[in-house]
Amino acid sequence: MSNPSGGPGKAVTIRDVAAAAGVSIGTASKALNGRGRMRDETRARVTAAAGLLGFRPNTLAQGLLAGRTYTVGLVTGDSFGRFSIPVMLGAEDALGAGQISVFMCDTRDDPIRERHYVQRLLARRVEGIIVTGRRTEARPSIGTDLPVPVVYAMTQSTEPTDISVIPDDFGGGVLAARHLLATGRTRIGHVTGPERFQAARLRAAGLSETLGAAGVEPAGAPLFGDWSEEWGRQGADILLRARPELDAIFCGSDQIARGAAETLRERGRLIPADVALVGFDNWEPMALGSRPPLTTVDMSLGEIGRVAAEHLLDAIAGSPPPGGVQTVPCDLVPRESTGVTPG
Repeated sequence: MSNPSGGPGKAVTIRDVAAAAGVSIGTASKALNGRGRMRDETRARVTAAAGLLGFRPNTLAQGLLAGRTYTVGLVTGDSFGRFSIPVMLGAEDALGAGQISVFMCDTRDDPIRERHYVQRLLARRVEGIIVTGRRTEARPSIGTDLPVPVVYAMTQSTEPTDISVIPDDFGGGVLAARHLLATGRTRIGHVTGPERFQAARLRAAGLSETLGAAGVEPAGAPLFGDWSEEWGRQGADILLRARPELDAIFCGSDQIARGAAETLRERGRLIPADVALVGFDNWEPMALGSRPPLTTVDMSLGEIGRVAAEHLLDAIAGSPPPGGVQTVPCDLVPRESTGVTPG
């Protein structure tokens, strides 16, 4: 017997019912759940379409509307958990602490492992999937015909109908530049990660445009390199040799900034009296372990997880958000490396 939704074994989704009835997904969900105000003819059309397709209402999604528990999957390529764990914690806050079971799968950036884990999650009947990673570059969608909604967090999908939530790296560069300008710095250099990374390019652009708007010339072009302390040491050395009058360095990561701090000390430059230093990430073991503690830009990973989870909740309830990329504002965390003593 053929499956009316299209291939054998493919679960019929609320999206299929909505398409067959000629209504929105939200309207189809409300009609089947007995919620909302609509014409009797519309409700009957949706019910008939569901019956024809053999649609089974998602009991967990209905349970969500009643305040009961549910299960989601988290697919990540971030083996160390540096980004995925804060995202997951933010998601749990939105989904209800203690009321969610999360199956976390580490793909190790292997597409075959990823496909395997997606199938395993679906076999466990998760009600949604959050895909996360350690970089914001667009990556292939895990599938547009899955029987559950998918949201991307700290990474983005190449499929325009998918919803992706990422940090505002450009805005983070703006925050760093404004802070340094506010502290009276006008000879500002920039040492950051590989130019192939979107985050590195956007952070550099945010710095450059903000300095330009203030009539301040940057201390040379951005220095692109590795996301490492060693590159921070080298980059700071390059800057100091080319621009001895340098009075601030904005680094594209806390690791780079920690390396830059070592070079500044070796060259006899006091932080922040001679050179102010700003990092990026607010990775506390790195930022607080630096001497002095780093002023840095926080990517709001928890907020990214929370926003992604809220989109997932809406989709589970039958009202998926429009596709596209949503950015979450970063926050500046001032510390001693720019002359700020936390209260």
